[in-house]
Amino acid sequence: MEIYYSGHACFKIKGSNATVITDPFPPDLGYSFDHPAANIVTVSHSHPGHSYTQAITDKPRIVSRPGEYEISGVLIIGISSFHDSESGSIRGKNNIFVMQVDDISICHLGDLGHVLSPAQLQEIDNVDVLLIPVGGSTTIDAPLAAQIVRQLEPKIVVPMHFKDEVSPRNLAPVDRVLTDRGAGEIVPRSKRVVTKSNLPATTQVVLLQHQALV
Repeated sequence: MEIYYSGHACFKIKGSNATVITDPFPPDLGYSFDHPAANIVTVSHSHPGHSYTQAITDKPRIVSRPGEYEISGVLIIGISSFHDSESGSIRGKNNIFVMQVDDISICHLGDLGHVLSPAQLQEIDNVDVLLIPVGGSTTIDAPLAAQIVRQLEPKIVVPMHFKDEVSPRNLAPVDRVLTDRGAGEIVPRSKRVVTKSNLPATTQVVLLQHQALV
C-alpha cells in the first residue's frame, strides 16, 4: 500500500486492487489537485474543504455515512463522531473511516474534535496507520492528538490538517506534535509504502509532503 498526501485532510491510498482518496478539497484552498482517479472517495463531513468529490475521476463510489462497506476489495467502516467537543452543537458531525487495504488497517479521523469514547475505540480496534489532524482551530490540536495516539497505539502516525506555506487558515504548525512524540526534526517524504513486514515495532511519526495527486 502506498500513501500520498495532497494537503489539508486529503490523502491518496493506493492498494493492489483499489485506490481511495479521502476528503477532496476545491481549488480555492490553495493546494494543487490534478483531478486524480480513484475507486473510492471518503468524505468525513460536508464542509467544502472536505467534500469536493467532483474533482475525482473514474466514477468512484462515494462513502460519506457511518456503516460498513466493501468496495473493490476494500473493507470500510464509517464511525460517527463530532467535529467539536460539544457533541456537534458547534460544527456538527464527523465521520471516522477505518479501511483495510492490502491487510493494513488505516484510520482517517477527518475533522475530529474530541478524544475518542470507549465505544469508538472498540469500533476502531487495532490501527496500523493513523491519519490524524493536529492543527487545532476547527479540529483537535497537538496535545489532544497525542492523547488519541496513546488511546489507539498505532504503528504509524501521519499528521494532517496543519499550517504550512499554502494553508491560509489559522492552524498550528506540525512542529508541536513532533515535539510531543519526541520525534525531533523529520524530513517530509513524498510517499510512504506500508506492508505488514515493514511496520515499525513502536509508534513512528511520518511526515508527508503535500503534492498534486494524479
